[in-house]
Amino acid sequence: MSVKVRLNEILTSRGMSQRELARLTGLRPNTISHLCSNTANSIYFETLELICKTLNISIEQLIEID
Repeated sequence: MSVKVRLNEILTSRGMSQRELARLTGLRPNTISHLCSNTANSIYFETLELICKTLNISIEQLIEID
């Protein structure tokens, strides 16, 4: 099973920077960067929930599971 976080695609389509998302969520820019590049080894559910609420998207839109 592979998991892909589509955060970079979503931010690009909205014209939003990683820095702006970090500011809006209060998450570390490094955390956002890892999620955008799909290099995160683990992700807290609270982090995903915060990103989804901030971007007004569902978890299904953010994460793709194969």
